[in-house]
Amino acid sequence: MLQCIFLLSDSGEVMLEKQLTAHQVDRSICAWFWERVISEGESFKLLPVIASPTHYLFQVVREGITFLACTQVEMPPLMGIEFLSRVADVLSDYLGGLNEDLIKDNFVIVYELLEEMMDNGFPLTTEPNILREMIAPPNIVSKVLSVVTGNTSNVSNTLPGATASSVPWRTTDLKHANNEVYVDLVEEIDAIVGRDGTLAKCEIYGEVQVNSHLSGLPDLTLSFANVSILNDVRFHPCVRFRPWETHQILSFVPPDGQFKLMSYRVKKLKNTPIYVKPQLVSDAGACRVNVLVGMRNDPGKSIDSITIQFQLPTCVASADLSSNHGTVNILSNKDCVWSIGRIPKDKSPSLSGTLVLESGVDRLHVFPTFQVGFKIMGVALSGLQIDQLDLKTVTGRPYKGFRALTKAGEFFVRS
Repeated sequence: MLQCIFLLSDSGEVMLEKQLTAHQVDRSICAWFWERVISEGESFKLLPVIASPTHYLFQVVREGITFLACTQVEMPPLMGIEFLSRVADVLSDYLGGLNEDLIKDNFVIVYELLEEMMDNGFPLTTEPNILREMIAPPNIVSKVLSVVTGNTSNVSNTLPGATASSVPWRTTDLKHANNEVYVDLVEEIDAIVGRDGTLAKCEIYGEVQVNSHLSGLPDLTLSFANVSILNDVRFHPCVRFRPWETHQILSFVPPDGQFKLMSYRVKKLKNTPIYVKPQLVSDAGACRVNVLVGMRNDPGKSIDSITIQFQLPTCVASADLSSNHGTVNILSNKDCVWSIGRIPKDKSPSLSGTLVLESGVDRLHVFPTFQVGFKIMGVALSGLQIDQLDLKTVTGRPYKGFRALTKAGEFFVRS
């Protein structure tokens, strides 16, 4: 049972406080939390569960906003973390993003959403479709009316019909002029490449995203060609678990609109689609840099939006870097961004130049880590493939669309 939720800005300011039970949690817990963040560094904000002298704390950080929940009773930690993640997703969906200004400008709606999503410390209504029927999303018209009439409430006077349904995530009596459903495989590849080029870690985090616009109460079945490669699968509440457990088939009644049907991991991949080979030689107050980028395995589709980013060491006084393909920009915070785009067929992109160290510094002792970014449309690098999508209880001939996207996640190359 959660007792209170705080929303903290990137500077530690309490932007919103919502007491969830009769037991009042003092704001001093936020001051204790932020003192620990300052003393222990940003790594403290990576801890999902924290034990303070008086409370257990759960935290989720999104776009610089810290969602902090408190409890004094024993409860499943994943329930607190999952609820905070759902709150962050709902707010991002409602407000069209997530930052300090948006939360302050829409304070009333944020407070009303928290009121409906939690009842006396327990999660109640967390489905975005149902919440949209209960609380109108912000728009210019509603803001003007609230100023003119003085009525700031956005809560509907009628209860959504789906709240008493066996499928509370779906609005009742839906009708669409065009029945269509789109399924996207979106994957992020996380990798760590050592100094000698060996692959220390390589795995994929993937999501099956569905955008459904189907009338009535459709029943969908989705199957995959090679489901055995999946690990750590998580499902939307609409998925029936027994068909997956017995036949590895996703059977579900979808919410209306866009939602995440499933997430998964594919572990221990043996290679990456591109390679990055940095060489840094430092002596006599300077450091010579040479970075070579190329394609290791052809995924069958073009690799786009390739970027290489690294932080110049603090002891670097100036840098003279150039490339034979793309553009190189050095930002004011000493971030160096090499935008390559696509790899040309006639040459391998390379970056070279010299870093001049500050006076009194003979050589570099800490070498930068290179972060790699790229995007591949039309292919899922894990090898996961959609086999079949069947639609039941749907009138007419609905349109079905499929897409795949792979992009770099936490992809680092050590030098």
